[in-house]
Amino acid sequence: MMSARAVAVAVLMFLAAAAAAAAPRRILVDTDMDTDDLFALLYILKHNRSEFDVKAITINANEWSDAGHAVNHLYDILFMMGRDDIPVGVGGDGGISDSGDIHPNVGGYLPLIDQGMSTAGGCRYRQAIPAGRGGGRLDIDTNSGLRKGFLPQGSRGYRPLRQPTAQRVMEETLTAGPTTVLLLGAHTNLALLLMSRPHLRRHVERVYVSGGAVRVPGNLFTAADANPVAEFNFFGDPFAAYTVLHSGVPVTMVPLDATNTIPVTEEFYAEFQRRQSTYEAQYCFLSLDEALARLRRGSSSHSNTASTGYYMWDSFAAGVAISSMRHGETGGDNEFAELEYMNITVVTSNRPYGVGAHDGSNPFFDGRATPKFGLKKGGVHSGHVQTGIRDAFCLVPGSNRGRCEDGYTKQASGPEAVRVYVATSAKPNTDKSSSLDREFFKSFLEVLNLPENTGRFNISTQFPYYTEVLYKPNFRNVSRGKPVIFDMDMSPGDFISLIYLLKVPRQEIDLKAVLVSGNGWANIASIDIVYDVLHMMGRDDIPVGLGDTTALGHPTLGCKNSYAIPHGSGGFVDSDTLYGWARSLPRSPRRYMSENLDHPERRQPHPYDVWQSVRKQLRPGEKITFLTSGPLTNLANISLSDMDASSVIERVYVVGGNIRDRGNEKGNVFTVPSNRYAELNMFLDPLAAKKVLESSLNITLIPLNVQRKVASFEGVLAALEQPTQHTPESRFVHGLISQLQELQRKQKEYHHMDIFLGEVLGAVYMVQGSDLEPSVKVKPVSIVANNTESTDGQILVRRKSANLLKILYNLNYGVYYNHLANSLANSKQSAIVGSFDEQKAIWSRPQKQFMAT
Repeated sequence: MMSARAVAVAVLMFLAAAAAAAAPRRILVDTDMDTDDLFALLYILKHNRSEFDVKAITINANEWSDAGHAVNHLYDILFMMGRDDIPVGVGGDGGISDSGDIHPNVGGYLPLIDQGMSTAGGCRYRQAIPAGRGGGRLDIDTNSGLRKGFLPQGSRGYRPLRQPTAQRVMEETLTAGPTTVLLLGAHTNLALLLMSRPHLRRHVERVYVSGGAVRVPGNLFTAADANPVAEFNFFGDPFAAYTVLHSGVPVTMVPLDATNTIPVTEEFYAEFQRRQSTYEAQYCFLSLDEALARLRRGSSSHSNTASTGYYMWDSFAAGVAISSMRHGETGGDNEFAELEYMNITVVTSNRPYGVGAHDGSNPFFDGRATPKFGLKKGGVHSGHVQTGIRDAFCLVPGSNRGRCEDGYTKQASGPEAVRVYVATSAKPNTDKSSSLDREFFKSFLEVLNLPENTGRFNISTQFPYYTEVLYKPNFRNVSRGKPVIFDMDMSPGDFISLIYLLKVPRQEIDLKAVLVSGNGWANIASIDIVYDVLHMMGRDDIPVGLGDTTALGHPTLGCKNSYAIPHGSGGFVDSDTLYGWARSLPRSPRRYMSENLDHPERRQPHPYDVWQSVRKQLRPGEKITFLTSGPLTNLANISLSDMDASSVIERVYVVGGNIRDRGNEKGNVFTVPSNRYAELNMFLDPLAAKKVLESSLNITLIPLNVQRKVASFEGVLAALEQPTQHTPESRFVHGLISQLQELQRKQKEYHHMDIFLGEVLGAVYMVQGSDLEPSVKVKPVSIVANNTESTDGQILVRRKSANLLKILYNLNYGVYYNHLANSLANSKQSAIVGSFDEQKAIWSRPQKQFMAT
């Protein structure tokens, strides 16, 4: 007979077990924020939190999305769903040393094989993903233009140095208790955590993986000629995938084998179109509709060919995970998929293995006495590693089937084999009378349309008096100055220049158009910030041309030269969010719109379209002034497409270049130490620089040498603080510059912030000219564009050169600072709506009442 104490202990143990059984499953989702990830996230968030509780979301940014756009997109989804409690981790500004030491905050900007102490680097695997139009990162970052037009905007947004890193969020979540991890993209973030904090493995209950292709072909539609077997999520970081699968944590994988059996059918689409009773269902349907529209117009898709349609990749993986957690991780009756155990591995390098394969492709081994991460010489990681989508090693002459297998989830035996639970097919719908042929389709639509855990509003219902207004000024009785086109790469300095140009009286300059390049300091989806600035300043009449994402003469897949810009601190993640300030701007009705055959009038214009439009507006004898502040790609393409362009271009002001005629003045390509004398705008597209600067155009160069003379935070801020009255735009510029100064002071990764200050000089000099007391010299120059990293983009002064440039060498700094500050503070041509907060106030009250206050 049990003692009273034993009975009490037994009861407590039973109650503890019952409580544990009833406790919700803690979930961490790691996502690349592709379209199918949105379906998966919203499907999971709709479930009852007492059963499935999403504790954190981390973003992998070395595949389908760019970090700054992805994190703000996710914040807006969570705000809509009332889940601002969920922490969001992205990237990380640490690094991995040459010896393999992993610093605390390193994150998923680059695959593990290319990780170093800097977040700048090549795009070995990301080359397979287009950056621009046609289903690439531009469409994913903006969700084909839907994101800005549908989602509400809350108080959370990316902030430099304040954004939690993926590593920190993962560590805190796993430390708090056993957690199930869903991997919906490349495995970089989780692999880093398991490598640097191996003690946390015991807190990972199970990893559910969306990705891989075991017994079916891969889906690298842009790189199948080199690698026919890999699937995108595994190809994004093969060594990270290997690390996760071989870590000892239990893994369930939902590969293409299973997702190929759940294509989006016409019947599912039609049923989804009928069932959209919640905001989350509406957003998912609109997103799906845009994805299918991309397929209909024959552009690239995630599938093997554009004709095979769209599949429920990540959402199906989420459904398999939910059902497994509910009915049993292994051996249970999964509602949605057939599963079986397989012995597999992930291929990370190609034979022959060992010393003989050292050909410069494998940074883990090449040139090292001791391999990185303690890897084994001659082992499976020591062979040739695919260097890009056209890697000559991978291409087989006369065949369209490549030889490389990086990222292949291959069935194996022996010590390299790992036992993984694998979904093999989607289960059919048990309701034979239903038009939906898969059981998961039924669940997906039911869950998204549940009234519980529903989204609170979209942008049009977030405010009672929401309206979309285009501001077009009346210049009917105003004389017009010289026509100007501003070509920018969307760096912080370029936005200050744009605001300044919009403040200049139209009698002096007539800003006709803005062109943006996608191979400079910001990813191309940042075009939406340009629209917001124009809206703030009441200039929704100004067209915006969307330029190329790669340098002149290079294919649309790749990252030639733009690899020099960091992804993390002070790089793309910051520029894409305007260092966290973009969300303070009012929200323009205009935004990037993807190509749509059904609505050709919405087509986003190219720079050449805008150029042709401006040409037609010219009065007899009138000519255009060009101001460029970024790579010269757009102007070079216009010159190549319009052989008569020079006849209507009066002058070109080029912000950039470094003149080496007074010794060894260093350039600013700080991420490429071998190139000591180039300036970034020239380095980012040296062939375009050569085409433009060595042409017959009348060019004035505002080089790095003179930019540095005015790149003083103290000088600019002191001038901005002098006026007794300020405008919304002067306050915005002051806040942005103050932030750049603070970042430079606090963090070494932001040491280059002052280079953006100098860029503003080009706009001011174009307008003010002689008032700045300039010193200008004419020099014969040549530009180096020989496809050599150590010299590309350099400008040489050569007496024998026939190309003469006007070069600004000096000016009156005090006059410059005061003019810039006074212009921004001038109440004329000031902001129509000064901020998003002001816009929210307008949308929150009846218009007449608001105007009367």
